[in-house]
Amino acid sequence: MRRRYNMKKISIVINADDRLGHISPEIYGHFSEHLGRCIYNGIYVGENSPIPNTDGIRNDIIEAFRNIKAPVFRWPGGCFAEEYHWQDGIGEKALRRKIVNTNWGGVTEDNSFGTHEFMRFCELVGCKPYINVNVGSGSVREMSEWIEYMTSDAESPLTEQRKKNGRAEPWKLEYLGVGNAAYRMLRRKDGFVGKSWRRGGRRGRTLVCGAYTIRYGEG
Repeated sequence: MRRRYNMKKISIVINADDRLGHISPEIYGHFSEHLGRCIYNGIYVGENSPIPNTDGIRNDIIEAFRNIKAPVFRWPGGCFAEEYHWQDGIGEKALRRKIVNTNWGGVTEDNSFGTHEFMRFCELVGCKPYINVNVGSGSVREMSEWIEYMTSDAESPLTEQRKKNGRAEPWKLEYLGVGNAAYRMLRRKDGFVGKSWRRGGRRGRTLVCGAYTIRYGEG
């Protein structure tokens, strides 16, 4: 026996001009880690490579990320961030300290892709940089000095070091990650820990929200 159902007609009106809100483009950010060929030979091939490049960064990769309008890019990890020491990746490339990537394959890396190269990549792509600092084997001082090296315009040994390495003006850095997926390190009932900071005439607010992401800037 077949049942009959009385189906009611329902009309739906969609007003495409009625905007309820804005979705931040940073939600659709990107992430790259020193895993396999993701960085070396993937994004970065060096200035002397036969592969077409700009300052060692592959032109086809730059174009691809421009085409998808990548809003923000996270580096150096991932798990690799917990063994990455930023001082190893600055200065003359021939003198940079080589490391063994113990997280991914035990391969030797020459650190030719470091802070300056990553920031240049973001400039070429047109995205915001998101730096993830080392908590697993680093220190608070190392994190603080990296931030100062990148963002400070005050007179200090670190800013002089940055200028010597070819970058006179500080970079604009909006996003900073404290470790990789370190969401168990700082927890409260409200889900976040916040603290104001001041350094070298700059001030802002540090926020650890649920996981590991910090956004800060001048207040």
